[in-house]
Amino acid sequence: MDDNRIIELYFARNGQAVVETDIKYGTYCRTIARRIVLNREDAEECVNDAYIGVWNAVPPSRPDNLKLFVGVITRNVSLDRLDYNRAAKRGDGIVAAIDELASVLSDGGSPVDDTVALREGVNAFLGGLDRRTRIIFMRRYWYAMPIAEIAEGLKLGERNVRVILHRTRRKFAAYLKKEGLMQ
Repeated sequence: MDDNRIIELYFARNGQAVVETDIKYGTYCRTIARRIVLNREDAEECVNDAYIGVWNAVPPSRPDNLKLFVGVITRNVSLDRLDYNRAAKRGDGIVAAIDELASVLSDGGSPVDDTVALREGVNAFLGGLDRRTRIIFMRRYWYAMPIAEIAEGLKLGERNVRVILHRTRRKFAAYLKKEGLMQ
């Protein structure tokens, strides 16, 4: 079923919308959740909670890209679960990736309050990267993939991936400062 039809089901408050969303994007959402919470059962709960989030958001929202919309909600729910798990001394999957970015960005001050400007700045930065670097950056910091898995998927050495990530983080911090997106 196409995305517009699924969105219409949400607007009609038809429960089949969730079923169709799961059929079309369930594997995608479970992959996002599993990479973050590192636990199949927690990932399943995160995906179910994400579907509730989509149900509550559509309507009034009418997403232009349903896959991205569902993916963002799944990621946010999973990050919330990770915070909960970390408080309980569990979970460590995305922590290393977040710490990598935080260590570079913490030297640059705090981000500006304008989230729209920040989002546009991040998108512009990513758009300026070459394809391979952008893929590596997104796989590490959006999908929380381990470096070994990124290296294997792109047929690169782990050391090469680490160097690319290190250089890209430095460029990212410099870009944010230059654009006035870090105070």
